[in-house]
Amino acid sequence: MAEDKSISQAMQLIAFGGDAKSHAMEAIHAAKKGDFQSAHTKIQAAEQSLLSAHNAQTEMLTAEAQGDVQAITLLTVHSQDHLMTAITFNDLAKEIIELYEIIQK
Repeated sequence: MAEDKSISQAMQLIAFGGDAKSHAMEAIHAAKKGDFQSAHTKIQAAEQSLLSAHNAQTEMLTAEAQGDVQAITLLTVHSQDHLMTAITFNDLAKEIIELYEIIQK
């Protein structure tokens, strides 16, 4: 049962991370077209997905801190990598949007 929960949590990180990265990419495309309102809305959606991923990750960390240590699997490593990539991508997307706004002014 604990293994099923670990897999479910890893899949949540992957899904929410993927959603966040997709929203961030859509935000860049919107900014490129000059639609900054849409770009900021999409960044907010990306950040909501990242918050959901963070909550799942916190559950995993809390369980381990309480002694419920799970085996490190390739899926777990992949989920963490996926999340970190999404966070980095979102940070860069915000910078790119800001650059587009400066250029348009």
